[in-house]
Amino acid sequence: MNMNRRTFVGAAATAILACAAAVPPAIAQERSSVRIGYVVSQTGVNAAGATTTTIPNYELWVHDVNAAGGLRLPDGTQLPIEVVAYDDRSQTEEVVRGIERLVNQDRVDFILAPWGTGFNLAAAPLMARFGYPQIASSSIVPPIPGIHERWPGAFWLLGTAEDYAHAFAELLTTQKQAGALNGRIAMISIADGFGIELAASARKAFEEAGIEIVMDRTYPLGTQDFATLLSEAQASGADAFVAYSYPGDTFAITRQARVSGYNPPIFHTGVGTSFPIYPQMAEGGVEGVMSLGGIDVNRPEIQDYIRRHQEVIGKLPDAWASPVIYSSLQMLAQAIERRGLDREAVTQELASGRFETILGPIQLVDNAPRDLWYIGQWQGDHFVAVAPAGREGSADLVVPKPGWN
Repeated sequence: MNMNRRTFVGAAATAILACAAAVPPAIAQERSSVRIGYVVSQTGVNAAGATTTTIPNYELWVHDVNAAGGLRLPDGTQLPIEVVAYDDRSQTEEVVRGIERLVNQDRVDFILAPWGTGFNLAAAPLMARFGYPQIASSSIVPPIPGIHERWPGAFWLLGTAEDYAHAFAELLTTQKQAGALNGRIAMISIADGFGIELAASARKAFEEAGIEIVMDRTYPLGTQDFATLLSEAQASGADAFVAYSYPGDTFAITRQARVSGYNPPIFHTGVGTSFPIYPQMAEGGVEGVMSLGGIDVNRPEIQDYIRRHQEVIGKLPDAWASPVIYSSLQMLAQAIERRGLDREAVTQELASGRFETILGPIQLVDNAPRDLWYIGQWQGDHFVAVAPAGREGSADLVVPKPGWN
């Protein structure tokens, strides 16, 4: 197998026994570390998303836990985290091979989820077969009937496509009723898991809300020329535009909209909009651009998290998946503290327990959270949460979007 493998232990570890991986999880007193593995896109087309959100937060969490003495177990003892990491090279088959190797060869105690909806969906049956909890915090809930019964150990921390679609539809309806919008929208979406699911949910939500879709187009993976689609959207008469796009597409759509002067009152792009690098893609002119997610910038725990992310990782986190990923790891650490290293017990705790995180208290319902920020907007230097509107910590929506300059 040609995979890039990295193994490291945080500074709090003093020794690693070669036999540690073979010790059953329950025998903590014979250990020197807790082995945690992951297979994430360090290279390839998914690397832009994974190296912005998933990998930095995995590394920050390991740093924070080990700096505090390690993972705490029910008896009060602490063990440092030892990490085994592989590059899936943005290929599904490498995700599968990497997980199999982590289980059968590296014998890790827990496996952290890969990046993206498609890869988490591919990993779910494998993680279930091996008996590992899967905390998918960079994936929306796949639209599979009976998914919680099929994979009871899979947890989907970004919520459902329906959650985001209905929040956006409600926002548009409110602005339409206020006379700020004409109730028409132009939509484009990538022909891949994320785009397919969000667009399907949006069609239903818009119809129920009385929002007219005057343009509905999909585009294939790898598309970078959006001039024709943007021209069609501009000519459609819609004053709201949404693109359910991946990072590279999001950056290209933004640059080309700015160059062409396409600036509708609502401009909503997809994954990558909340990345700290996004303003550079539009030469700083992103005021009013909307997307999924957002953060409460006034929350002290979020402020401290942003500071530590920048100090330890050397860059800012994004304002959607990053805090969710870190919160999911806080949940894992608290579940281990309560239930030990027994994977089945930890899975049960994740499903039923209440956890304190940087986002606030989280308790899952049907393996997903119910209190997320669904829509955010660039305002000043921050991508702030604007929906659900009226929730504590939400900012007032800016409509119409200011000009690109």
